[in-house]
Amino acid sequence: MLLIAGLGNPGRRYAGHRHNIGFMAADAIHRRHRFSPWRARFQGETSDGMLNGEKALLLKPATYMNESGRSVGEAMRYFKLAPADVVVIYDELDLPPGKARVKTGGSSTSHRGIRSIEAHIGKGFRRLRLGIGHPGRRDLVNRYVLHDFAKADAEWLEPLLDAVAEHVPLLASGEESSFMNRVHLATADDDGANDLPDAPPAAKPARSAERKEGGIGGAFAGLKRLLGQKS
Repeated sequence: MLLIAGLGNPGRRYAGHRHNIGFMAADAIHRRHRFSPWRARFQGETSDGMLNGEKALLLKPATYMNESGRSVGEAMRYFKLAPADVVVIYDELDLPPGKARVKTGGSSTSHRGIRSIEAHIGKGFRRLRLGIGHPGRRDLVNRYVLHDFAKADAEWLEPLLDAVAEHVPLLASGEESSFMNRVHLATADDDGANDLPDAPPAAKPARSAERKEGGIGGAFAGLKRLLGQKS
């Protein structure tokens, strides 16, 4: 059985916040696949379904982000799951908007929801990090994550959520690399630039021979020719 926990804060007030992209991903999975109606359970909302022939449980903790581990831990213990059976979806400041990464375990993180889950179930769970970008300054982070996505963000947010929902069955069968490849192909820009690091400023193109003949360079060259003819 696979437990997929999307992280966020409960309530309409927080629904559109960047911090709630985990809830948004869980809802997208729920819409795409044949999952049962949401119901209150394990200090959150849950829905049952099947992914690649594997039973799956969607979970949206209602404990608020900082206490997400209480809900995830309760569900995991009830079904006698190991941390490896858990996938947690959450927002990642250190990934560019629209990027997604999957990894198992990892070092300590500044994400309070993940810290709470680590405290309750350990570090061996899989993490699906969805990039929301960084505001640029640490003192702006809280306001940034606890604020609605901008309208322009829909250009990358909707394709990302759609891709995660469509290809999440690959996570159920342990095919993380295939999942990442499919999500990348679905969300990459047409020119592939979405998967490249920020490029340094382009070097100025060399001036053509015709352009070199003009301006100061051209005048200097002409003067040299004139003096050469007189000498």
